[in-house]
Amino acid sequence: MNALSITGEILVLIGTFFYFLSTLGLIRMPDVYNRMQTATKSATLGSLGVIVGVGIWAVGKGYSPAWIVQTIAVAGFLLLTNPISAHALIRAAYKRGIPLWHGSVVDKYAEHLASKTQAKKAGGETSEEVSE
Repeated sequence: MNALSITGEILVLIGTFFYFLSTLGLIRMPDVYNRMQTATKSATLGSLGVIVGVGIWAVGKGYSPAWIVQTIAVAGFLLLTNPISAHALIRAAYKRGIPLWHGSVVDKYAEHLASKTQAKKAGGETSEEVSE
């Protein structure tokens, strides 16, 4: 085994560990917001580790160097899209009215919406215009 193969295998193991942490987060966290945050962060890191690790491992095993370029492109795509999709899902859950955990002490989005509503009402708009 050469150094690239070993490095790739280590990255795959690290990625698998982050997948395990993501699973624990889904089980242990109290509400949908905490679960999504935990799952998104650790699953993104897990995916990056596994995908880049496979690319490095493949190059170490004698496959084309194009493997590493392709896996880095896929990892970059995941790095950009996972947080954005999680944000969209969490925002949709919030707007749908799914409650926060009773132990949550800060709701910055509610504060933002309240200040936005007050600013628009001060400007003379109706409540129907504010809700959109």
